Amino acid sequence: MKPDSIQGTSPVPRRLRVALVAPSLRILGGQAVQAQRLLDGWTGDRDVEAWLVPVNPVPPRPFDRLLRYVVLRTLVTQACYWPLLVRELRRADVVHVFSASYMSFLLAPLPAILIARLLGKPVLVNYRSGEAPDHLKRSAVARAALRRVDLNVVPSRFLHDVFATFGITSRVIANTIDLTRFTFRERVPLTPALLSTRNFEPLYNVDCTLRAFAHVQARYPDASLTLVGAGSQEVKLRQTADALGLRNVSFTGAVPPADIHRYYAAADIYVQTPSIDNMPGSVIEAFGCGMPVVATAVGGVPAILTDGVHGLLAPDNDDKAIAAHVLRLLEEPDFARQLSAAARETCEGYRWAVVREAWLAAYRSLARDAAGAPARSAEAA
Repeated sequence: MKPDSIQGTSPVPRRLRVALVAPSLRILGGQAVQAQRLLDGWTGDRDVEAWLVPVNPVPPRPFDRLLRYVVLRTLVTQACYWPLLVRELRRADVVHVFSASYMSFLLAPLPAILIARLLGKPVLVNYRSGEAPDHLKRSAVARAALRRVDLNVVPSRFLHDVFATFGITSRVIANTIDLTRFTFRERVPLTPALLSTRNFEPLYNVDCTLRAFAHVQARYPDASLTLVGAGSQEVKLRQTADALGLRNVSFTGAVPPADIHRYYAAADIYVQTPSIDNMPGSVIEAFGCGMPVVATAVGGVPAILTDGVHGLLAPDNDDKAIAAHVLRLLEEPDFARQLSAAARETCEGYRWAVVREAWLAAYRSLARDAAGAPARSAEAA
């Protein structure tokens, strides 16, 4: 008699095998950070075995040297990526594909969707781009692909509503945050030490943050601004800071996710001024650390930050309004602490214990019939 068939015992359910198709941390950004947090969360889990299938694989030597050349980088990466997908998705019960928009959608999620389909694997697309309204309007390929996958998951009500306007169904599962690392600190006294952690790309409009800081520094000469990030606009932003005559502005460059909490801990007010956004993990990180937040009211930001309750919102590209909000926080520190306390309470919904249950339910709902018995056994256990 087999050990698991002894009377009074139940078969031990097999862990669901989930392939996470996402950027590795070689590409610092929201997708890579959230993918890594999922991998960390599933490590040692009794119900799920998850592994990363990087959309940016490193070619073997000597072909890795070709990544230095922009013209060749995409060709070399794709030549490695497709065979990697075939090899890694073959052993998965569920394929969890992270997705951005535009050309990135065609190069990373779409191949994963196609190969998973060819292998008969259920596909979950985790779409995360604030550019969704324009992307889905322009791309018939993206609309068709998203309508045909088994499940679309988005991190915000904003994207859920955008998908609905195109007749695409979706489920909301929030980003997750490690509150043992992003720890709460009450800012007493509240000082004009500002922080931004958005990359230096046009859609994040860090230029507006610099212009707002100029107004703040005119009132508080010793005010400081730390800009954590990197990107195509760095030279332009440095020129703007010089042209505005700003002092105490630090460009830190890209910071590994394991270290970024230190910058939140060292500053007092979080500022971000994107023109396009979804559910920024940076805002949630600031919430967790107890920083009052000032942000532009774009995309999914108002869905996680109610103006006057969890932080302060300003119109897109309005540096004077951003500065006025920062000055209000500095002049009304009790109000700032009230906002921070309310914002920190919302972070409970982003803990791994909460988000884990939502992901597990999604994975189980997608398990193929052949793997359905283990999935159902795990549910009943």
